[in-house]
Amino acid sequence: MTGRKTSSTNYSNQIFLEERCSLNELINLLSKRWITEILFGIEEGNNRFTTLKEELRHISDNILADRLRLLEEYKLISKESFIEIPPRVEYTLTDTGHELSRQLEVLCNFSDQCMVSKKAVSC
Repeated sequence: MTGRKTSSTNYSNQIFLEERCSLNELINLLSKRWITEILFGIEEGNNRFTTLKEELRHISDNILADRLRLLEEYKLISKESFIEIPPRVEYTLTDTGHELSRQLEVLCNFSDQCMVSKKAVSC
């Protein structure tokens, strides 16, 4: 995928926010469509491209590949290539990925209990 133009106002704003607080960088990463679902999928044992693709049937190959690269770049997952025919690649959560997943589970529970959406919920 192509990145944002470095001359754009949105790019400048994002850099400014990330410099102010690293949480902004994390929120930007997590706001990318499919990131959390891929992270949770790997945690649940769907550690190959094809099994992730089957679980997330609406994701395109390009987006899945891009998101896996991002998660690897941020050291949230690791990639292991096996020299076989046909070649095989497996993804696993790193210690950092496991910790992020634990934190996201807390946020998911909060959201399930306290966020107002189509159902009325109070905390």
